[in-house]
Amino acid sequence: MSDVTDPVRLPEDFDQKQLTRLIIDMFHRIVIHHGLWFAEAERQIGKEMALEVVERVFRQSFEIQINRLGKRLGFDVDDGLPEPLLHLSRETLLSILDDLAKNWLANDGIWFQGVEFTRGMFDAKRTNDSCWVHFSPFEAQSIKTFLGLPNNPGLPGLKEALGFRLYARLNKQSIIEDGPNALVFEMNECRVQTARKRRGLDDYPCKSAGMVEYPYFARSIDPRIETECVGCPPDGHPEEWYCAWRFSIPEAGDGQAI
Repeated sequence: MSDVTDPVRLPEDFDQKQLTRLIIDMFHRIVIHHGLWFAEAERQIGKEMALEVVERVFRQSFEIQINRLGKRLGFDVDDGLPEPLLHLSRETLLSILDDLAKNWLANDGIWFQGVEFTRGMFDAKRTNDSCWVHFSPFEAQSIKTFLGLPNNPGLPGLKEALGFRLYARLNKQSIIEDGPNALVFEMNECRVQTARKRRGLDDYPCKSAGMVEYPYFARSIDPRIETECVGCPPDGHPEEWYCAWRFSIPEAGDGQAI
C-alpha cells in the first residue's frame, strides 16, 4: 500500500512515450470539456441559442489553440488554418475528409457497442437515438454556417447541406425532385448495412434513429421543412436503397411554397 511519503509522479518524470500519451489524453479532455459545455449550455439557455454560441466559441477557441500549437510545433497559421494542410493536394485533402468521416463512424460504433455490452441493446439504441437529438441539429447548423446559407434556404439549401454531412463521405446517396415543393433523399449504399449484408446479417433496424436524425436535420436547415419516412429498416425496401426520406415545404394558400 502506498504511503503519503512516497514520491509523487509528475509529467517531468515521464519518458517520451509517456509524455506523448499524456498529450493525447489532454486533447481528449479538451474535446470532452467542449462537448459538456455545449450540452449544459443547451440545457440552460436552449438549443437555438446554444447552437449560436457554440459556433462563435469554436472559432475563438480554435484560433487560440491552433496558433499556440503552431508556435510550439513550428508551423505557420494562415487565416486560422495550419499551413501544412494548405500545401497538401486537393486529392489528399478530400481523402482526409473521407478518413475523418470513417473515424466518426468508427467512434459512433464503438460508443454503441460500449453501451450495448454494458447495459444491453435496448439502452444502446435508446442512447443512440437520443444522441441524434443533439447531434443532428448541431451538424445542420455547422454546415449551414460553413456554407453561408440564409436562415430559410428552403429545399435547395437542404439539398446542398445533405452533401456536406459526415455520412455523405461514407455512403452513396441520391436526391430526386418530387414536384416543385418536395424532394426524396435515398440512401443507396449504407456502409453499416452493406457490412451486415456481407456477413449474412439482417438489416440493422435504424428507423427509430432516422425518425430523429432526418427531421431534426431538415428543420434545423429550414424550420418550414416537413419530413416523411418513405421506408427505413426494419421496413422492407427495394434493392436500390436502404432508406428513403421525403422532404417538403407545404404550399401557401396562393399555391406558392411558404
